[in-house]
Amino acid sequence: MTPIVLLALAILTVVILAGMYNSLVQLRVRSESAWSDIDVQLKRRHDLIPNLVETVKGYAAHEKGTFENIAKFRSQAMQATTPADKAQAEGQLSGALKSLFAVAENYPQLQASQEFTALQGSLNSIEDNIQNARRYYNAVVRDYNTRAQSFPTNIFAGIFGFQTRQFFEMESPADRENVAVKF
Repeated sequence: MTPIVLLALAILTVVILAGMYNSLVQLRVRSESAWSDIDVQLKRRHDLIPNLVETVKGYAAHEKGTFENIAKFRSQAMQATTPADKAQAEGQLSGALKSLFAVAENYPQLQASQEFTALQGSLNSIEDNIQNARRYYNAVVRDYNTRAQSFPTNIFAGIFGFQTRQFFEMESPADRENVAVKF
């Protein structure tokens, strides 16, 4: 082979490898950004919950167990870091919120409260945003994991330490449902 052909092959190899590396970096950064979007929505949800609990407490002070569970699960959800841990904690928190709304249904005066209605509307909006952020994150992770596990990129990914990412999945079908917000 002539030196020009060898040089062309070397340049082509470098361009292909750079393209593989850059595509992996791009997808990794997109997945980190998408995870950050989920965290933002979950933080909004966690910030809203104490206001919701305080509003219901005024009407249903004897439902102490429900309020304690919400506080405990909210704390666990805020401390979770991995997608699997966060999904489990958020599932428990969603279940506790369902209990809170079940309690609220027993108090017509509470259902008529403007503050409670506004908080329910905000929570419903946040739940929709969480669902959208989770869907986008999982799509980016799917693309990243597919690229990192496909030949020949998988060899390159292994050399440079690109690890597959976890999906943000709920553990049980009941956890996948949005919190029921009834007016």
